[in-house]
Amino acid sequence: MGHKQDISTLDDIKLLVDTFYNKVAINHLLAPIFNERLGGHWLPHLEKMYRFWQTVLLEEYTYNGAPFPPHAQLPVDAEHFDTWLNLFSATVDDLFTGDKADEAKWRAGKMAQMFQLKITHFKNNPHNIL
Repeated sequence: MGHKQDISTLDDIKLLVDTFYNKVAINHLLAPIFNERLGGHWLPHLEKMYRFWQTVLLEEYTYNGAPFPPHAQLPVDAEHFDTWLNLFSATVDDLFTGDKADEAKWRAGKMAQMFQLKITHFKNNPHNIL
C-alpha cells in the first residue's frame, strides 16, 4: 500500500471495520464467539459498527444506542479482550495513520477496559439488571 492517510470518510470506516472483522472471523479465539452470537448474520453487526465508528470518529451522528448491553453475557475474559484489541490496533496501523487513527485505537482500548469491567461485574452479580 502507498502513503497511508488518516480516517476521514465513511468509506475509510467501512474499510477498517470490514478488514478488522475479516480477521476476527478467522481468529481461533474470537471467531467461535462471534459466530455463535451472530449465527452467520454478520452484516447487521457490521452496519452497526460502521455507524458507531462514524459517530465517534467523524462526528456524523448515525449511531444511537448503548454499545454494552448486547455484550453483557458474552463468555469472554482478558485473553479475548487482548486479542480483540491487538487485532483492532494492528488493523488501524496497517491501513491508516494520523490523529483519527490514534483516536480509534485509544477509544477501542477504553471500550475494551469498560466492557471487561462490566462483564466481570455481571458475572459476579448475575442478578443485577443492566
